[in-house]
Amino acid sequence: MTHELSGAWLAALTLGLFSGAHCIGMCGGIMGALSVAIPAEARGRRWLLLLGYNLGRVSSYTLLGTLAGGLAGEFSPLAPVLRLIAGLLLVAMGLYLANWWRGLVWLEKGGRVFWRYLQPLGRHLMPVTRLPQALMLGALWGWLPCGLVYTALAYALAQGGALAGGGVMLAFGLGTLPAVLAAGAAAHTLTRYLQKPSLRRLLALLIIGFGLWTLWPAVSTGEHSHEVLHAPASSDDHSNDNSSQPHH
Repeated sequence: MTHELSGAWLAALTLGLFSGAHCIGMCGGIMGALSVAIPAEARGRRWLLLLGYNLGRVSSYTLLGTLAGGLAGEFSPLAPVLRLIAGLLLVAMGLYLANWWRGLVWLEKGGRVFWRYLQPLGRHLMPVTRLPQALMLGALWGWLPCGLVYTALAYALAQGGALAGGGVMLAFGLGTLPAVLAAGAAAHTLTRYLQKPSLRRLLALLIIGFGLWTLWPAVSTGEHSHEVLHAPASSDDHSNDNSSQPHH
């Protein structure tokens, strides 16, 4: 595993951990509803089923990242552009979490068109009494429109490979597990804590920092390419040019 690849996975894991406030707001209600929907006869397997929901969700994230990374690998010349988009989306996500700018809402609106066709499939899996049902319902949940997931997916796309992209989304999904699992057990307490403005702003600034860190290689590469294109010819180049000319 290269240092750059492990760094990308660590960044995605940390992004998932830092995004707990958004995960509680977005998925806390869903997790609470799924917890309540477990029939009384299956309550003894409650934590197993809750874990199944989340394993299915993270599996969908990993599949999405693998597909996105593999697709990006086919267009490697676009890697700097993809990294630029990923960095900008991370910055936008930080602004969104802090309620400083809500521009990412349009991403979630676009995803709702696709979600409209998937959502009815979940009704056939209710009530959830067995682990396979929980895994399948969680896999559907992974396609829920979410600006944060789309932002992480853009970061996976910027990695330019199926393995790297899938690893990014797997790490991101694992990072969200603590907050979402806890939401199933203590949604009200955790929501109240994570919705504190000061904490949300701190998490938002950390995500913006990730965005700037992601942007820097794309920006610096662009500057370097500009310098190379406009650099004056070296003395060796001049001498080679002169030697190729006929002498009188």
